[in-house]
Amino acid sequence: MRKGSTIVRKFIALSSSFRRAEEPGGATLTGPRPSGAAGTLTPGSTAPKLAGEGERMTGKAGSPGEPGQIGETAGEGRSDLVRSFVEIERAYEATLSGWIRAVDLRDHETEGHSRRVTELTVELARAFGLSGEALVNVRRGALLHDVGKMALPDRVLLKPGPLDAEERELVHRHPEFAREMLSGIDFLSPALPIPVAHHERWDGTGYPRGLAGEEIPFEARLFAVVDVWDALRFDRAYRAGWPAERVAEHLRAESGTAFEPRVVEAFLRLLVERGDLPG
Repeated sequence: MRKGSTIVRKFIALSSSFRRAEEPGGATLTGPRPSGAAGTLTPGSTAPKLAGEGERMTGKAGSPGEPGQIGETAGEGRSDLVRSFVEIERAYEATLSGWIRAVDLRDHETEGHSRRVTELTVELARAFGLSGEALVNVRRGALLHDVGKMALPDRVLLKPGPLDAEERELVHRHPEFAREMLSGIDFLSPALPIPVAHHERWDGTGYPRGLAGEEIPFEARLFAVVDVWDALRFDRAYRAGWPAERVAEHLRAESGTAFEPRVVEAFLRLLVERGDLPG
């Protein structure tokens, strides 16, 4: 476990640099806080608001006929702040992409899995009415769903045969490793539900906490269905991918046991609409 623990420590160490990056102009940002909370500057939500304020203040400040120079100056300052947030968000996304690539490179068997499940999960979340920052957090959580596996030693993660009891117990801890790795990074805290809870089951027999029904975060309930679809649909080293109809039958059979029934129904409708499943 030594190698995996080192990876976790390195990841957690990144949180301090993220906190510094989240303090443009010396602003003090404490966290983790709920995304969008008062006093918290969050990429993806604050930048557009500031942009709107900058546009409002530039050229519209002051009463009709007045120069509005104060407004123009304030607008320029806010524009600079908006640019800073755009740069921060780009840095966030670049770092996020790098970690996803690292996960894929470590476990070639699941390469491409993170991108596929992210696309489908975002579409499914949108079908349930999620939008804006909520969708951003769903996307980030889906991309990072297996980041906790970075803490697993190669002898477990890459083992070609069945895992023994001790190894299975270690694998079942990867959601908690994800919590350790991500909870100290403010911009990723709202994305935690998927990495931490996507192995929970509707009937309460999942891991790591044995949550049941609506105790399971909604985002994780969505992702769990998508994750199993992709895992069964595509080839693995030990078996060929299943036909779409067979995977759909499996999801229906697990509806109400592993998965929330309405999520299964909505997901299968989405697959039909996409042409991934015969109608």
